Amino acid sequence: MLDKDIKQQLEQYLALLENDIVIKVSVGDDKVSKDTLELVNEIADMSSMISVEETTLERTPSFSINRKGEPDSGVVFAGIPLGHEFTSLVLALLQVSGRAPKVEASVIDAIKKVEGKHDFVTYVSLTCQNCPDVVQALNLMSVVNPNITHTMVEGSAFKDEVDRLNILAVPSVYLNGEFMASGRMTIEDILGHLGSGIDASELNEKDPFDVLVIGGGPAGASSAIYAARKGIRVGIIADRFGGQVMDTLGIENFIGTKYTEGPKLISEIEQHVNEYNIDVMKGLRAHNIEKKDLFEVQLDNGAVLKSKTIILATGARWRDIGVPGEKEYKNKGVAYCTHCDAPLFEGKHVAVVGGGNSGIESALDLAGIVKHVTVFEFMSELKADAVLQERLRSLPNVDVILNAQTTEITGDETVKGISYIDRTTNEEKHVELQGAFIQIGLAPNTEWLGDTVERNQIGEIVIDKKGQTSVPGIFAAGDCTDTPYKQIIVSMGAGATAALGAFDYLLRN
Repeated sequence: MLDKDIKQQLEQYLALLENDIVIKVSVGDDKVSKDTLELVNEIADMSSMISVEETTLERTPSFSINRKGEPDSGVVFAGIPLGHEFTSLVLALLQVSGRAPKVEASVIDAIKKVEGKHDFVTYVSLTCQNCPDVVQALNLMSVVNPNITHTMVEGSAFKDEVDRLNILAVPSVYLNGEFMASGRMTIEDILGHLGSGIDASELNEKDPFDVLVIGGGPAGASSAIYAARKGIRVGIIADRFGGQVMDTLGIENFIGTKYTEGPKLISEIEQHVNEYNIDVMKGLRAHNIEKKDLFEVQLDNGAVLKSKTIILATGARWRDIGVPGEKEYKNKGVAYCTHCDAPLFEGKHVAVVGGGNSGIESALDLAGIVKHVTVFEFMSELKADAVLQERLRSLPNVDVILNAQTTEITGDETVKGISYIDRTTNEEKHVELQGAFIQIGLAPNTEWLGDTVERNQIGEIVIDKKGQTSVPGIFAAGDCTDTPYKQIIVSMGAGATAALGAFDYLLRN
């Protein structure tokens, strides 16, 4: 099951086990069961501290990871956790053995305080780069708190269960048998769902910052590092660290690095941030800024943070098309992340709305998995690069409809079709299909600012060459601004500019 290179890496990690581990495996006669048993036996053969026992669990095939001689940890993998989930398996082995997780003490304390029985189930696909964050967070919570259990379910191994629940987006998390949420979540997000988020009183007691960065993507991280290197007091508020880059799979234009993936790049950036004395506050959103003696940033949990300067780096999100049915069928056939959700549409007819690079790249990815792809483009020609269009035209299971104004996404429990107007004839038409991937670009996360700073007609923050906004002392950087090119490397440079601009402002004021 494991190739030579992976085995070598795994052996190094297994040497860090602190206590004996028992893998309890529930298998049948099917191929996935046989592969599951082969995997756990292969892992057990690599360490004298790991043993395997056959048992009966709720799902077959599946296996639980437990510390020998102690109650079950509550960590279960249903299906084979390879692909993006292999790291989740390795971390579970280490943490169940007693290896301390790399998480702030305040987060561990918050997990321990969670009361009541919480049985989580997360449905994943092995191609989803967002899923491991959720799986690893819930596994850790299960290890720390005996009232919490977590089962990762690999969708393709339990297709009947996935179909019965109409799961068309991953990760999808169920709590005590009821749907809780879908999409990437951090530990802080999950604690917030459980009513155990960060205490506002702890935040209110923080001393004022010299620079407070709002946003944890490349622009925000770059801003914080450049500011911290000046020896001043710096904080970051981040709903989720990494922003849109966490949803990006292949990155081939980051100078000096031929290829990387979004989650890997953000992990390295976060490690870099943690090298400095930067107060990183995750799982929080700002909803207002007031200028008094200092800037006061009001958070969604009621806390208020004070700072001499602010850097806005709130990034952007996938843009909605804003038609009936889009919100109603989100995660029920309407999707935005091809890498995450494409395997759930295997054998189906799906649409891609948008003919730019993102849309055509999505169509190319989907074409290798689904039965048929229909691309809807509003304009009279595709906007994607010529090389992508050429590849698209070579595929037999892709159609392109130009001059198509999408008017409605239809369905019952899940998506059943798309209605559109042919802009050349004004004729209303309808295509029956089972999924719609929306790929029409990004919208800046700036609505919460209102008229605090000047924004342009599409909501982007207007900045000058130093990153300064219309309000002295408030700077901005990255995809939330009117910078014309939305690229990771551009955002990092803009973050550095904003930090240097803020430091210059502090010196002069």
